[in-house]
Amino acid sequence: MPSKKALVRRPGPRLAEGLVTHREREKVDAELAAEQWEAYVAALHGHGWETFEVEPADDCPDSVFVEDTVVMYRNVALITRPGAESRREETAGVEEAVAALGCSVNWVWEPGTLDGGDVLKVGDTLYVGRGGRTNAAGVQQLRAVFEPLGARVVAVPVSRVLHLKSAVTALPDGTVIGHIPQVDRPALFPRFLAVPEESGAHVVLLGGSTLLMAASAPQTAELLTDLGFEVVTADIGEFEKLEGCVTCLSVRLRELYA
Repeated sequence: MPSKKALVRRPGPRLAEGLVTHREREKVDAELAAEQWEAYVAALHGHGWETFEVEPADDCPDSVFVEDTVVMYRNVALITRPGAESRREETAGVEEAVAALGCSVNWVWEPGTLDGGDVLKVGDTLYVGRGGRTNAAGVQQLRAVFEPLGARVVAVPVSRVLHLKSAVTALPDGTVIGHIPQVDRPALFPRFLAVPEESGAHVVLLGGSTLLMAASAPQTAELLTDLGFEVVTADIGEFEKLEGCVTCLSVRLRELYA
């Protein structure tokens, strides 16, 4: 079985100051967030994932959302240039981490902006959200790096949520799932399944038919269980207050070892 590795980054002391764009700010309990993060990492470990902690970026409130700093395709890492200027210092530690794991490293350059949470991989197709955090130049640079490697890049409009993967993720068979009010154009996806809860749109593929999703979407968990998936839930409520979800708390490096 291929080794499964994931990058994670511990929440920093300024977590409660994280950016909020599409929802009202709520008070974040930093101690509870740390406990939830530990439980999330434990869920990865419990399903065969080896985690690597990226060096802390304590001056960056959003640094726990490590997925936004890099896009992986096979053994190639594209270090992003986040659309929020306050997040750009987050990338240095991630660059060091992926280089240490033997990845080939590329970068997004000005004027491009790209957040990793805007990129959804379904097989060799990379859907990239064009919206508030990712601009046209960022999409072009993503295309320039990955299309020569065999990827197909499809731009998708995003206006109702922070990132594309705030609206949709994909099941192991490639079916894209999303909560309809959050998805700009569901018809862009060849196979689309509507789910009943906003947080139900976010799944991490743990291997085989096992999915990790937020505990805040019990109806969606029941739906996916009925479809034959094994669902593992994690309470990430403090991160959801900051528009976070299960996907953005780690960078899965399955492609390196497949």
